[in-house]
Amino acid sequence: MNKITSTNGILASIGLKEKIGYGIGDLGFNFYWANISGFLLYFYTDVFGISAAAAGTMFLVTKIFDAFTDPIMGGIADRTKTKWGKYRPYLLFGGIPMAAATVLTYTTPDLEGSEKILWAYGTYSIMMLMYTILSVPYSALSGVITAKSQDRTDLISFRFIAAFTGTTLVNYYTLDLVNYLGKGDEALGWQLTMLFYGIVATILFAIVTFSTKERVMPPVSQKTKPVDDLKDLLKNKPWLVLFSLALIIMITITMRAGAAIYYIKYYVKKPDLVDDFLTTYGLALAAGAALTPLMTRFLEKKKLMMLLMSLTGVLSIAFFFIPPDQIWLLFTVNILIGVCLGPKSPLAFSMYADTADYTEWKTGRRATAMTFSAAIFSQKLGGAIASFTIGLVLASMGYVAKEAQSDASQTGILVAISIMPGVIALIAAYIMRFYTLDKKLLRQVQNELKERKNE
Repeated sequence: MNKITSTNGILASIGLKEKIGYGIGDLGFNFYWANISGFLLYFYTDVFGISAAAAGTMFLVTKIFDAFTDPIMGGIADRTKTKWGKYRPYLLFGGIPMAAATVLTYTTPDLEGSEKILWAYGTYSIMMLMYTILSVPYSALSGVITAKSQDRTDLISFRFIAAFTGTTLVNYYTLDLVNYLGKGDEALGWQLTMLFYGIVATILFAIVTFSTKERVMPPVSQKTKPVDDLKDLLKNKPWLVLFSLALIIMITITMRAGAAIYYIKYYVKKPDLVDDFLTTYGLALAAGAALTPLMTRFLEKKKLMMLLMSLTGVLSIAFFFIPPDQIWLLFTVNILIGVCLGPKSPLAFSMYADTADYTEWKTGRRATAMTFSAAIFSQKLGGAIASFTIGLVLASMGYVAKEAQSDASQTGILVAISIMPGVIALIAAYIMRFYTLDKKLLRQVQNELKERKNE
């Protein structure tokens, strides 16, 4: 039995064991996501031999597919009924197919020209479909474990501490694992590395299933179609703000992560520092996520998000002016950016759960997975736009894989890791001004929902 102060109180506090049990799932997800955002573009350009422009275009075009699969998965998950609940069975049974799809994506068959492009499109699309089947229920689960807002923030902070820990591990060990497992064959090394990550992730997803409990349920009489769920979201102003915010912030995060390996390798010209640069950044993200519950006790979520994104914007733009030989300074500023970006995900995802409450309060209908599925799509779209932009910038500036880069190419890499994400972060801070679900209104919403359920 999961520890909870009141066995039937959805506003009661949940125990540390359940918070850790839920959070550890995102360690598994980031064995995939950190590789996708940080290394997949590099894998395509420098290992598989696809042009930066073609790979970047693929990331963007395949999001059309996600535009349909994400909300469809949300509708399916919200209507699932099993002895494990609505969302947890997908984590229990989806891990092995996800691992298999990822190994295929990081496989380099002997193909030429357009055949390589078709292989990349097909395997990447299947991998992202499996990611959707797992990630939508996982995110929705955070909205039904508890209805208590601060506990949701704590719960999701544990999730993103684990997520950024996964990012740190991936950033630090991946290239070494590729070299070790491949024994000189980089293509084989990537394949075996992703197989290893997939096995570990599958185990972690199973742990989530058996260490959490779904408590917040939709009204018993609720009968709606998925299209009704989408209509409810489009009338939910706080959710629309978060949708836009997630899209924009993910562009910032992915653009910096995707450009980092190129930045250290070709601009700073110290490839031996790639692991350290990415690892310290990952630790900074984790530290920011860990500090989130403390920060929210002093600042409301909206104000905190605006402050952090403003700092991210200013620091990212300042990063442009750091000379490549000032190693200590570029590491320091990069760490500060990580600390500022770290709380973004815990804040945003706890606020998504709040908007699911808001929809139920306004309409009498609840669709937690649909709320998160559309949000996850906005994140994936943001990541794709970032990867597409990096690929476009590199191609337009004359990037050539595994060779010394021209001055124009180096400038493009520098802009992609500094000015562009900095400006986007400042736009995100401005958009947050329009979020209306403040602490006072949220308290009213949750108390009234509790009264309805008691009745």
